[in-house]
Amino acid sequence: MSEAGNSPDRRGRKARRTREALARSAFDLVLERGLRSVTVEEIAQTADVDRRTFSRYFPSKEAAVLDTVRGDGDRINRALRERPPAEAPLTAYRGAVLDWLDDTESEPWHRRPRVFDLLVMADEEPTLYAAYHHIRVDAQAESVAILAERLGVDPREDLRPAVAVAAGAGALLAAQAAWVRGGRPAALPEFVVQAFDALSVNLLEPRQDGPAPHSTT
Repeated sequence: MSEAGNSPDRRGRKARRTREALARSAFDLVLERGLRSVTVEEIAQTADVDRRTFSRYFPSKEAAVLDTVRGDGDRINRALRERPPAEAPLTAYRGAVLDWLDDTESEPWHRRPRVFDLLVMADEEPTLYAAYHHIRVDAQAESVAILAERLGVDPREDLRPAVAVAAGAGALLAAQAAWVRGGRPAALPEFVVQAFDALSVNLLEPRQDGPAPHSTT
């Protein structure tokens, strides 16, 4: 094989195709038959590779089936980098999440076929939920770094970036939980707005005459 035929670019494209084939096989098989009924060997066979190749790309079948949502954290972080510099950290994070939900090209969860079903399954399967948690943690660490850079601070000494991300990611997680348990696949943006609106209410103060209002738009 010529040097050009074995170039880093070609090897990189081949690796991406292999990873995508494995992730697609895992996604289809697990949603069709359930997590516990699918083996790593079956996923590899469906993608036309061996078990050893699977292990080069994914540590587990849970990681493979969730690869379809891993990129969403990256999309939110790209949107976060593009938010107006003057925005407060939590406002910027909220805006980034809403930008992602509004971006038809990025196919957010409520527009991507069967992602709702996958996240319902993750809510019910402990090992799948644990793998999803690791994906979230990685994305949030990058969000903290982005906000720290925006503020010009060291996140090891200034807790504002970490607190803003923890609050924003917590709101997103609460919205996701309500979404998957509510049985309405198209309602994710509604739940996200409601969750972030809750952060604007002083949650440390006792209730007065009744529950605090929230947005339903």
